[in-house]
Amino acid sequence: MMLILASNISRTYGSPPFQFSALRPTFLDIEQGEFVAIVGASGSGKSTLLNLLGLLDSPSSGRLFFEGRDCTTLGRDALARIRNRRIGYIFQQYHLLPRLSALHNVELPLIYAGESRRKRRERSEAALESVGLLSKANSLPAKLSGGEQQRVAVARALAADPAVLLADEPTGALDTASGQEVLRLIQQLHDDGRTIVMVTHDLHIASQAPRVIHMKDGVVVADENPVAAILQRVMALP
Repeated sequence: MMLILASNISRTYGSPPFQFSALRPTFLDIEQGEFVAIVGASGSGKSTLLNLLGLLDSPSSGRLFFEGRDCTTLGRDALARIRNRRIGYIFQQYHLLPRLSALHNVELPLIYAGESRRKRRERSEAALESVGLLSKANSLPAKLSGGEQQRVAVARALAADPAVLLADEPTGALDTASGQEVLRLIQQLHDDGRTIVMVTHDLHIASQAPRVIHMKDGVVVADENPVAAILQRVMALP
């Protein structure tokens, strides 16, 4: 099932003569259940593309469809509802509120969605349990390690049971061991059927995904499926 379809979307900032094209016209489709990594150097346009796919920004041209709806025709309130209920975000710097416990941080998107207190608690505890941190539910972010804070951020992204998880450099602020732990968690979520789109500058991290999209200077220069490529080479053997 097609989850996201970007048809010739672009993003330009500024106005003549000081315009900058962060993303040139791009076509991209993402199926439900895919794990896609978007890789490229700083300034390649990968985060701009992720922000457009996650409806955090609007394209300057082209059309973007999410679950069959043309999001370029929707108003702010309709877009906000989709972001809140259907898209989970994982950021490099966690973005946890320092005065709230892990549990209350996970509850935030459910509060905005208007869920009852009982349902918020049930869903948030289940999300924390899924990332192995239910025992830290009452801990403030300052009492958690970087890896634990990112896992709380993953739980927050999962709480509303979104259609897709968008991760922007999810291991960028972590040491190697914590980063590997978060990557294993993301891989497990994909194995459980989650759709994941992850931005990274690290080719090794990107290689964990079955599909890798390479970007340079605001352009998709390659769209690879390593597993399919291996199968094609095996099938070609005599």
